[in-house]
Amino acid sequence: MTTFLQVSTATETRQQAVELAQSAVRARLAAGAQIIGPVTSVFWHLGDFGEGEEWQLLLKTSNDQYGALEEHLLERHPWDNPELCAVRIERGADACLRWIGESVTAEPDA
Repeated sequence: MTTFLQVSTATETRQQAVELAQSAVRARLAAGAQIIGPVTSVFWHLGDFGEGEEWQLLLKTSNDQYGALEEHLLERHPWDNPELCAVRIERGADACLRWIGESVTAEPDA
């Protein structure tokens, strides 16, 4: 049985999130993506406490495609060391999980 993941990252602007989402979905590394924002983030970064607004990007993929998706996102992300996390989708509607699997195994779009 295939394992599916929800992958998250964040960007400074909506347009950056849209561009990452479009490139990952077009490459068939993610079945789809949602962009949420702006969201308020509170964090530690380089030893400093910070707060700021970001745009959260959530992508659906398979465990088999995660490595390629991670590489794709890290190469294109505007930040040097972005947050990039994946959580396993424990349960989901059969049709939805089938859609993820079919979407990320198809040939990349031009």
